[in-house]
Amino acid sequence: MNLEFNKNEDINKQLWFEVKNRLKQIYAGGGEKAGAKQKEKGKMLARERVSYLLDKDTPWLEIGAFTAEDMYKEYGGCPSAGVVCGIGYVSGRQCMIVANDATVKAGAWFPMTAKKNLRAQEIAMENRLPVIYLVDSAGVFLPLQDEIFPDKEHFGRIFRNNAIMSSSGIVQISAIMGSCVAGGAYLPIMSDEAMIVDGTGSVFLAGSYLVKSAIGEDIDNESLGGASTHCEISGVTDYKHPDDAACLESIRKIMSMLGTPKNAGFDRIKSAPPKLDEQEIYGILPENRESPYDMREIIKRLVDKSELEEYKELYGQSIICGLARIDGWAVGIVANQRKVVKSKKGEMQFGGVIYSDSADKATRFIMNCNQKKIPLVFLQDVTGFMVGSRSEQGGIIKDGAKMVNAVSNSVVPKFTIVIGNSYGAGNYAMCGKAYDPRLIFAWPSAKIAVMGGSQAAKVLLQIEEASLKAKGEEITKEKEDELLKKITDRYNTQTTPYYAASRLWIDGIIDPLETRKVISMGIEAANQSPIEKQFNSGVLQT
Repeated sequence: MNLEFNKNEDINKQLWFEVKNRLKQIYAGGGEKAGAKQKEKGKMLARERVSYLLDKDTPWLEIGAFTAEDMYKEYGGCPSAGVVCGIGYVSGRQCMIVANDATVKAGAWFPMTAKKNLRAQEIAMENRLPVIYLVDSAGVFLPLQDEIFPDKEHFGRIFRNNAIMSSSGIVQISAIMGSCVAGGAYLPIMSDEAMIVDGTGSVFLAGSYLVKSAIGEDIDNESLGGASTHCEISGVTDYKHPDDAACLESIRKIMSMLGTPKNAGFDRIKSAPPKLDEQEIYGILPENRESPYDMREIIKRLVDKSELEEYKELYGQSIICGLARIDGWAVGIVANQRKVVKSKKGEMQFGGVIYSDSADKATRFIMNCNQKKIPLVFLQDVTGFMVGSRSEQGGIIKDGAKMVNAVSNSVVPKFTIVIGNSYGAGNYAMCGKAYDPRLIFAWPSAKIAVMGGSQAAKVLLQIEEASLKAKGEEITKEKEDELLKKITDRYNTQTTPYYAASRLWIDGIIDPLETRKVISMGIEAANQSPIEKQFNSGVLQT
């Protein structure tokens, strides 16, 4: 046991070490040369601005650090999609910060930049968080304009959200700290207040070159849209500041005067650490994603005092449900049990699989948490719903539908942590991205796909072989092995947490020891947005 524990511990710590190494590269943005150019202009870099703005010694929760990882290689890449987003504290107030990184293609907007900005706005709108935009962008990345400009969830949706947030009373403050061109000019000016840095900030619908070609007028960018123009002549911007630091101090001052937000009323008492050592999570979680383990042992190292008030403990055992506290906040936990269990009827149930009884139990528990106004935490390590004639005749589809219904219609805030597998309909029932979790993060051990790699590869191999045979090609054993390896490698690459984080299917990859912080900050954010909708499941399949 100790040998297995130590092996797991080494593997899981190594996985987190790899995440940290990749994050270091991402944090470098466009690299040293690009950073030096910004410094020569007297500007702070994006992450320096965020750091300066945040209250000292307070937690910071970055959203989408891995966005666009390994994408846009033909254009030299786009680290973190050229924008830094996250939840932090400014003058004691929790808020969403969005900062363009001008070292990455002059802060130009790639398709994933728009998706990431929209995710940041979605989080702000759901939780009524004030938003601070630190704008420094050359506008849309023209070679990819067709993928970012015209559709519903593209660039224009951001300005629509500015307007919707303003009408909802969600505070938005913008600082123009560099270029702010064309459609991008609307973002700061649609905020409640816009400030500009003298000498480096500029905002205009068309730059000097375009003005020259369009109407023949000769004018420089500073006269066209600099700080003096907009603070003294046009009245477009509200505050003028001599440098980045003064601008950020002004934002801090304004944030210190905001009124207190309404309270949603989620219960919180004094925080207590888990009694069991959190560090042991690394040793409990197996290296192999198919190996069994007791999810209760993970839960006990995540919750206050290691205490779980378990619901229907002896029924539907392949899902663990129960009430607990995380950093003082009351939560309802829905977690996949990964060890093999035996029902009272004598049925052996595989770990990580959702059976009819566990789906029924989880559905009822989710409804109870809505009744009690308790936020829900989903801990995913799920391979899907049980298949086969026995399950189908037992009504697994309708039982699964009940669980999906309860998750979909739940009005209390939901938070999802992908610990291990997140496959197929199990991803849906356990509150995957499509089911509006307020936050969804993964551990480095996560795997997200429609099904496991080995099963999927065999199915894909059959399709590939049938296609080749139809063309008259002979499939030798060597050719089959080569095809299987190629298909398996490609599929496994697509199941990694990096692949998911790059496409914003998850908000990020975290150290298991950060889980309590993520959930606590998430509930604190959600507590600023009172629940206005009544829970109603509609028609349940019975």
